[in-house]
Amino acid sequence: MDILTDYEEYAEKFIGKFWDFLPDLIAAALILIIGLWVTKFINKMVTKFFQVKEYDPTLESFLQSFIKIALKVVLFVLVITQLGVQSSSLVAIIGAAGLAIGLALQGSLANFAGGVLILLFKPFKVGDFITAQGVDGTVKEISIFTTKLTTFGNQVAIIPNGQLSNNNIVNYNIEKTRRDKITVGIGYGSNIKVAKDILLQICNEKETILKDPMPEVYVGELGDSSVNLSLRFWAKNEDFWAAHFYVLEELKLRFDDNDIEIPFPQRVMHNTK
Repeated sequence: MDILTDYEEYAEKFIGKFWDFLPDLIAAALILIIGLWVTKFINKMVTKFFQVKEYDPTLESFLQSFIKIALKVVLFVLVITQLGVQSSSLVAIIGAAGLAIGLALQGSLANFAGGVLILLFKPFKVGDFITAQGVDGTVKEISIFTTKLTTFGNQVAIIPNGQLSNNNIVNYNIEKTRRDKITVGIGYGSNIKVAKDILLQICNEKETILKDPMPEVYVGELGDSSVNLSLRFWAKNEDFWAAHFYVLEELKLRFDDNDIEIPFPQRVMHNTK
């Protein structure tokens, strides 16, 4: 009977404390529900704000990610505080947790710092075509921790910001024009002057190849089996690759028409029998 009486006392105490705690629990649940709705609403407003004002897409994606995380952290603190956790205790808990998480996630913190550096110094922005970490692609998104590139094959490469900010980056879109360099070998028996005239004619006929600076052709090297000509011309970024492939195709066709040989490796087999 004594054990039963003890259980009844514990049950009464538990029920009493539950009823005392219930208002705080309901308030915390309401704060969570309303807070999630407010967070979603603010994120939508931020998105609309950036769309109307047409800010830099790099700044837009970074700030959206940062605001989303910051709002969720604030909401977490409000809910925990409503449940009765003292603010001083919460600060101590967050400080200890922050230290432990910081030690465990040093790479993530480095990526965050890298994202801030990218935002401040702007080595590239959304829409730029870059080469980084052995990947060629167009910058699709810059978030707090990573940068997404869309490659030639329409794959998405995700690169940590920490690595991007501490390694070499080649940005092909900072300048409005690019210079191409095409090396083509001709046979020693071919006429160098005719070959050079053909290359310059191709460039002069193509409207997307800039005439200022003028295209140039040099004898770059006297190789073992060919005279290597170096063709250099300029084009706008948006016209660069189309001009590059056009010149390659045309030089082959016109060299064939003018009997200009382009040497290639050959293997001669001898029958010793």
